[in-house]
Amino acid sequence: MKVEVRWIGKLVFVCENEKGKTIVMDSSVEPWTSNAAPSPMEVLLMSLGACTGMDVVSILKKMRQNIEEFKVIVEGKRREEHPKIYTEVKIKYVAKGDIDERKLEKAIRLSYDKYCPIISILKQVAKVSYEYEIQR
Repeated sequence: MKVEVRWIGKLVFVCENEKGKTIVMDSSVEPWTSNAAPSPMEVLLMSLGACTGMDVVSILKKMRQNIEEFKVIVEGKRREEHPKIYTEVKIKYVAKGDIDERKLEKAIRLSYDKYCPIISILKQVAKVSYEYEIQR
């Protein structure tokens, strides 16, 4: 796996993978920010949400659960001093549809304990917790 990260002005960077897919990142610190894009630390939380979300949805689909909507809300608290790493991360899974609660819990636990590498990395430096909600 290889990516290229290219500066395009102020503190805005275009990040490109080997397949040519790109995302843009910006600083969140004034006066450097241009508010053009999420910061790298926000992108980390977004990556966590997408990583675990992909796990949970694919596991639920294999369990033949009827998912109408699904989202992951991730909140992080950071240290005040540098490096300003995350010290606490809360994940909330919100699923809508005819979903068995035990199967949702199992899918989340599998992602949390086994499949999502971003959760595994963050658990080494932060308290990572989760909750879920099923909307009918």
